[in-house]
Amino acid sequence: MPLRNKIRPHAPADRPSPQSRSIRARSRTLPASALSSWGGARLALTAFFAVDGLLFAAWVVRIPDIRNQVSASHGALGLALLCVSAGAVATMPLVSRLCLRYGSRPITVASLVLLAVSVPLPAHTHSVPALGGVLLLFGAGYGGANVAMNSAAVEIVSELGRPVMPSFHAGYSLGGLLGAGAGGLLAGTLTAAQWLAIAGLLGLAVTALAGATLLRSPAARPVGTASSSSSSSSSSSGSSSSGRTAAGAGRVLVLLLGLTAFCTAYGEGAIADWTTVHLTDDVQAGAQAAAAGYVAYALAMTTGRIGGTWLSVRLGQNRVMLLGGFTAAAGMLLAALAPLVPLALAGFVLVGLGLANLFPLAIARAGAAGGPRGVALASTLGYGGMLIGPPVIGFLADATSLPLALTTVAVAAAVAALLPLAVRRH
Repeated sequence: MPLRNKIRPHAPADRPSPQSRSIRARSRTLPASALSSWGGARLALTAFFAVDGLLFAAWVVRIPDIRNQVSASHGALGLALLCVSAGAVATMPLVSRLCLRYGSRPITVASLVLLAVSVPLPAHTHSVPALGGVLLLFGAGYGGANVAMNSAAVEIVSELGRPVMPSFHAGYSLGGLLGAGAGGLLAGTLTAAQWLAIAGLLGLAVTALAGATLLRSPAARPVGTASSSSSSSSSSSGSSSSGRTAAGAGRVLVLLLGLTAFCTAYGEGAIADWTTVHLTDDVQAGAQAAAAGYVAYALAMTTGRIGGTWLSVRLGQNRVMLLGGFTAAAGMLLAALAPLVPLALAGFVLVGLGLANLFPLAIARAGAAGGPRGVALASTLGYGGMLIGPPVIGFLADATSLPLALTTVAVAAAVAALLPLAVRRH
C-alpha cells in the first residue's frame, strides 16, 4: 500500500522526484535512537496487520460451518457476506476523518478491539438476517482497521524514508496463513463457536500489547500536509492555476489506484469467501483439504509480499503490478476449472503470488498522493470490490456454476494488471 515516492528513486522503470530525494536525505540524517524508536513502531504496527489477517482468516475457514448452521443457499450466503464489505465501506470515510482529527494510531487500536470483539458473533447466529447483522459489525471493525493501519503505515514509511510498506502487508498475510492453518487443523476438534472465541481473545491480547508500544512511539508527521502547504504557498505567489492542475492530477491518480485496488480486492474477497466452498462442493475436498486451499493462497501471498520491496526496487512498481495481475489471472483459471485438488491448490498459489503486491502498492501510492483521505478513497474503492464480489459470485454460481463464476476473478486480475499503464501517465 505509499511507495511511489520511496521506491521509484531506486526502480529502473521510474524517475526520481525532488520529494523522494528529500525523503532519502532526511532519512540519512535521522539519529540511531530515532530509527530505533521508529523500528519499534514498525514492529507494533506489523503485529496489528498480522492480527487483522488472523481474525479475518479465522472467520473465513469456518464459513462452510456457519453456512450450514444458518441453512443458506449460495445466493443467500453471498448476501450475508456482502454485509462484511458493506460495513467496511460505510465505515472507511468516517475513519479517515477520525484519523485526521485524533491520529491514526489510537483509531487503529480502537478498530482492532471492535474487530476482535465481533469475530465470535457469527457462530451464535441461526438465520441469514442475523448473520448479516453481525457481519455488518465485523465489517465495520475490519474496514476501520484497514484505513487506520494503512494511514499509520504511510506515516511510518515517510518517516523512515524506506520502501517497507509490503512488509506490513506480509504481516497481514502471515496472520491470515496462521489463522487459516490453525483453523483448518482444529476444524475437527473445535466447534466454530469455540475457535472464533479463541481467535477473538487472541486478537484482544495482541492489540493490548502492540497498542501500548505503538501509542508510546514518537508521533509521526501526517503525510500530505507538506504538499498542501506548498500548494497554498505557490498559490499565494501567483501559481494557483498550476496548484489546481496538480491537485486535479493527484485526484485522478488516486482514482486510478483505487480502481486497481477495486479489481484486486474483488479477487481477494472471492478467494477468501468462496475458496473453501469451491473446494468442498466442486472438487470434493475434505474439510482439512478445503482449508488448505486458503492456506496455500495465504502462504503464497505472504511470500510474495516479503519479497515485494525487493521486487519493486529491481523491477519498478508498474512491472510488478503488471506481472502480478497476469499471474493471478492464469492461476485463477487453473484453480476454478481444475478437477483435482492438487491442481486447484497450485492455482491458488499462483493467485496468491500474483495478487500479493497489487493492493499494497496501490494503497501506498494513493496514501503518498493524498494522505489519510487518499488511503480512505482508494480503500473504499478497493473494498467496493469486496462489496460486490461475494454476491456477484453467489448469484452467478446459482445461475451457472461456482467454477464459472470464479473465472470473473481472472478477468478482474487482468484489468488490474493493465491499470498501472494508465497510472504511469499521471
